[in-house]
Amino acid sequence: MLPLKEKDKPIIQKLLSSGCCARCILRFCCVSVQAAYRQLQQNTLKELKAFISDSGNSKAPNSAAPESTEENNKSHDAAVPDPPEDPPSKRAKLEPSGSDAPSEEDAAVRLKDEEPRVCVVCLGILQDLCDSSQAVKLAQAVKAEKYEFDTLVLSVSLPAQLCVREHSCWLHVKKEVREKGLVLDKDDVVQVKEAFKWIMQGQVAKELGGVAVFSKSMFEVGVEFTHPDTDADCHFLASVCPDCFKPTKNKQSVFTRMAVVKALEKISDAKFLKHYPCPPTQPTSSCCPPGVQCLHVSVFVAGRYNKFCRSLPQTPWVIDGERRMESSVEELIAAPVLSAFRADGFNFSSSGREDVDVRTLGNGRPFAMELLNPHKSRLNRVEMKQLQETINKSSDKIRVRDLQIVTREAMSRMKEGEEEKTKSYTALVWTQKPIQREDITFIDDIKDLTLDQKTPLRVLHRRALAVRQRVIHSMNARFVDSHHFYLGLKTQAGTYIKEFVHGDFGRTKPNLCQLLNTDTDILELDVESVDVDWPPAIPE
Repeated sequence: MLPLKEKDKPIIQKLLSSGCCARCILRFCCVSVQAAYRQLQQNTLKELKAFISDSGNSKAPNSAAPESTEENNKSHDAAVPDPPEDPPSKRAKLEPSGSDAPSEEDAAVRLKDEEPRVCVVCLGILQDLCDSSQAVKLAQAVKAEKYEFDTLVLSVSLPAQLCVREHSCWLHVKKEVREKGLVLDKDDVVQVKEAFKWIMQGQVAKELGGVAVFSKSMFEVGVEFTHPDTDADCHFLASVCPDCFKPTKNKQSVFTRMAVVKALEKISDAKFLKHYPCPPTQPTSSCCPPGVQCLHVSVFVAGRYNKFCRSLPQTPWVIDGERRMESSVEELIAAPVLSAFRADGFNFSSSGREDVDVRTLGNGRPFAMELLNPHKSRLNRVEMKQLQETINKSSDKIRVRDLQIVTREAMSRMKEGEEEKTKSYTALVWTQKPIQREDITFIDDIKDLTLDQKTPLRVLHRRALAVRQRVIHSMNARFVDSHHFYLGLKTQAGTYIKEFVHGDFGRTKPNLCQLLNTDTDILELDVESVDVDWPPAIPE
């Protein structure tokens, strides 16, 4: 039994005569009982017709008085025959006397079965596109993508003109509702996508082996409906509310759902009725069978990497469309990770970066990867260990450690304190003037040396011109020969070490040339440590 009330009868009569399907009528009657939408469409329609056919015997205030003459009874019976299965007491009284007399349109409601028509509001979505066969097709499309998931959320995208048609039907019943002294808010009408989910979620879950369907899930199954007449139905809005429709690069049509909703909020009822039929015209076709798109939220993998090669960039090095190096740290790590998680793509980030000719030693540099649309979202500890070994065996130029899955929130820790963290370096320095061991001992005593570094010439093409203050917390020197020594430094993050050593034509002050009173240059540079306590270390 449908949860309908006496006040719903005029709405049902109006919408039946307008060509609305049974489930859309339930929506306009604000029926929020999910089970009502899951029963067969023809059964719902039969109940609706039986419900309004009982209006003649109803004692509701708006019900018409029984017809008293035999002639009236005969003429009414001729126009609207009773369904064979209904008893005589349920004979329809669709022509009440007085001011409540319905229009010719309402009188056209027939209680006998008719040829099925495409719903003027949902365009067939709640009729033929949400049955068990559609659930099977939807589940098959999901299975074909071979995702691994425990739960899913079903999202629905509808053609924009459904908003227009629903608004038209709303205006159609609005007058009737007000005349009856009833209260009905448009926001109380159940949305098409909600009704679709109520019908389909359980069926799809069953076809997928009983997977749980939630309102929120890491895995989304998107169902998109389209209709060939979307632009034609919405075209009048572009002339009435032109500021709501602006062409965009990535949209095939200006009539997006958001734009149409915005226009309908601005347009007056009178202006709408002037440009669009009320109720909507009978559509010539239903919506196309839905397209299905699966999407898993990103998975984040973090770790630390060492780089042992002085001819390996961190990211692909392409200049003027020409690749300069055959590989990169990013690519050497990403290839096995993408394969393991079967992801569509990735975004790579790290705690700073080293130049192509700089090694990264010690515990390595923290890095993280956002894996886009992974088909496999979880690896256990053993599988992660195997993945780490696969990366390390693939090349002797890099090595990774502490490889693990992290949350999106934890990713921010890698970038936190970018100015406060410290890094340690070892540089092999050349001096133009010969030096003795005692000439460099003073370097060990320098603490918290503040530098003014103008943006280096070598990065000026990608960084804004500015003077940045950086601090060298401590240094130490190790004599090699009369023209070479090793310089150890512990610095604030973001310090340009090469520019401190050779001065960058005076753009870094003070610099090592000034401190030693001779031209100096850097021959080799190694990153010894990046002092960020993330990600957590994993015992070997």
